[in-house]
Parts: sequence; structure tokens; C-alpha cells
Amino acid sequence: MSDPDQNAVKKPLTFDNLPEAISQLLERVARIEDLLNRERQPVQPENEILNITDAAAFLRLTKSTIYSKVCRGELPAYKTGRRLYFDKAELTEWIKSARKNTNEDTRRAARNYLNKNSLMPVNTRRAYRR
Repeated sequence: MSDPDQNAVKKPLTFDNLPEAISQLLERVARIEDLLNRERQPVQPENEILNITDAAAFLRLTKSTIYSKVCRGELPAYKTGRRLYFDKAELTEWIKSARKNTNEDTRRAARNYLNKNSLMPVNTRRAYRR
């Protein structure tokens, strides 16, 4: 596929051929916009609502596990009639809130707690080995 504009001999831009050059530029811009519009992916809404099946696929859990977690109040959900719905952003936050602390996070929290409460300065504790 060869573009006829690419094979054309490029003329030097002068005041006399300026209208023709501008029309060619406008045609090229229109083609580029058409290509971009065809290639554009549909934007997912930020507050996407999921049903139980979609939530199970998103969380990689079984439906029964999701029902149990909702019943115990562990998983954020909306109930309309007999149906459960989930906000995808809330489910993502729920996943992020379950982050397990690293050993360094735990050490840092312990040091901060001890220093803040003036219990025992970290440098005088013998049991703490790094």
C-alpha cells in the first residue's frame, strides 16, 4: 500500500502554492484523526458495577466464598432485592487493604511505637538484632 502523497515530488513551498499545501495538510490530518478514532479503545468507567459472576472472576474466588464474605461483612457489596452488586473500585481497594506487612514494615512500626511512647529507646534493647 503506497500513499500517493509519498510518491509525489515535493515542491518547494511558495506563497503561490500555499493554499494547495494547506488543503493537503488538512486531508492528512483528517486521515490521521480517522485512524486514531478507529484504533481508540473504549474507556472503562471508573465506577464499574459488577454482578456476582463478574466479581467472582475479578477476585478469582468462587461465588460461595463471595457470598460468605459478604454475609460476614468482610466484602463491600450492594444488595438490591435478592441480587448482589459490587463496585470494582471498592473491590480493588479491598484487595489493597489486605496487604501483608513486610518484616521491615513491622520493625519500623515497632520502633515508632516504642519511641513515641517513651517505653524503651531502640538502641538500648538487647533482644533486637538486625
